[in-house]
Amino acid sequence: MEPLVIGDASPHRAKLTELAVELTAKSAGLRRSLPEGVTTALSILVRSMNCYYSNLIEGHDTHPVDIERALHSDYSNEPRKRDLQLEARAHVAVQAWIDEGGLAGRAATVDGICELHRRFCERLPDDLLWVQEPKSSERVLVEPGIPRQRDVIVGDHVGVSPGALPRFLQRFEQAFAGQGKAATIVNAAAAHHRLLWIHPFLDGNGRVARLVSYSMLRDALDTGGIWSIARGLARHEVDYKRHLAACDQPRRGDLDGRGNLSEAALAEFSGFFLQTCIDQVAFMEALVQPRSLHGRIRRWVDEAVSVGELPPKSANVLEAVLYRGELFRADVPGIVGTGERQARRVVSALVSAGVLQSASSRAPLYIAFPARLAGRWMPGLFPDA
Repeated sequence: MEPLVIGDASPHRAKLTELAVELTAKSAGLRRSLPEGVTTALSILVRSMNCYYSNLIEGHDTHPVDIERALHSDYSNEPRKRDLQLEARAHVAVQAWIDEGGLAGRAATVDGICELHRRFCERLPDDLLWVQEPKSSERVLVEPGIPRQRDVIVGDHVGVSPGALPRFLQRFEQAFAGQGKAATIVNAAAAHHRLLWIHPFLDGNGRVARLVSYSMLRDALDTGGIWSIARGLARHEVDYKRHLAACDQPRRGDLDGRGNLSEAALAEFSGFFLQTCIDQVAFMEALVQPRSLHGRIRRWVDEAVSVGELPPKSANVLEAVLYRGELFRADVPGIVGTGERQARRVVSALVSAGVLQSASSRAPLYIAFPARLAGRWMPGLFPDA
């Protein structure tokens, strides 16, 4: 499995450090540009986006609108589609746990990885907990959070034998856990591949590895959960899988590091990984530019008001929430220029439309980004279909 990281003495390290510095600056700039209430609402939408693209890489296509329905216990009558909705709900629940700090400081530990897998798999429907052996066609049950007890072959790669898994996982933790922020950012891609190379579980390794990467970068960059690499990996799936396969290969000669596997391939994947992160931050930054975002939301509100779906002055309330991050209900009458009764009517209509949210009837109001409106409000975040 060595080398696990691109060391300081490697000729590849300087380029990766530059990319890490650029990513740090862009991610921090995006986070600073948004009020806290908008950050919180956006992170909820990103959970569905991250879930959609991560599952899509595995061949499971569950659109974020169907994911949002599942989060409200609105499931399809079609068994396969319902199972995929339940799978998506499990993924979102695990990411919410990560966002709440459940994996903080433990993303690269054996305990943290096994707990993440357990939390995901124990929420899956029974039909998705069985895998079929490719040669014997035997159906085998996936045990949530338990490293596999069988040999596996993934493409051309023969996975670590079950008896060796504990040693390899401990070496993984030794290499990647407890790093400083800068090292975590530079080495996130290496950790991503090496975890997939170990292949600790019978199934779910891809989702687990991407959630581990999400958690590592969330902690190191303090992203607030408002962007994720999964969209970029899914949009460049061929390159993503090509890089992973290249990283499985032995070193290419005496100048290719001193480990068993290719350091050059690992560096190339690391560069691709960090550049993909940078691209996703830039994409989100363009989407939430105040003038553009407010304009798209304003146009949607104006259309809804014109057909009687929302009361007049609704746009004033949404714009105030977007600028401030949160809005106290007592401030609404002044914003809409009416009495309290009409102000409550406007707020009630916006909450019913799913574009305002609040912890209680007296708590402050925050913006919400429903998946069904993402095509209008956040074009390109995921498919409109």
